[in-house]
Amino acid sequence: MPWFIKTERFLRPYAQMKPHLEAHRRWVEQRRADGVILSSGYLVDGEGQPGGGGLLLLQAADYREAEALIQQDPMLLSGGVEWTMQQWRPAVGDLGVI
Repeated sequence: MPWFIKTERFLRPYAQMKPHLEAHRRWVEQRRADGVILSSGYLVDGEGQPGGGGLLLLQAADYREAEALIQQDPMLLSGGVEWTMQQWRPAVGDLGVI
C-alpha cells in the first residue's frame, strides 16, 4: 500500500494551537486503534527546539483516500496550519516500511 507524507507549519503561536494539537494526538491514536497505519511527530532544529512544524506518515490505498483522512485532522480543521501532502515512492534504501 502506498505511503503518504503530510507536512505542516503553524500559522499561529503554540499557545493558540495547543488545544488543537492535543485533539490531533487523540485523533491519531483513534485512527491507529481503527487499524490505520500512521505516525505523527514534530520537527526540531539543530538545537532540538520545536518550531519547524509537523510531519505525518500514513498508508492509504491511494491519494484520494489519504487526503480524505487527512482532512479530518483537527490540526487542519483548526485553520491554524498550512500543509501539503505527497505520496512517497521509495527508490533507494530500506527503512522497513515497504
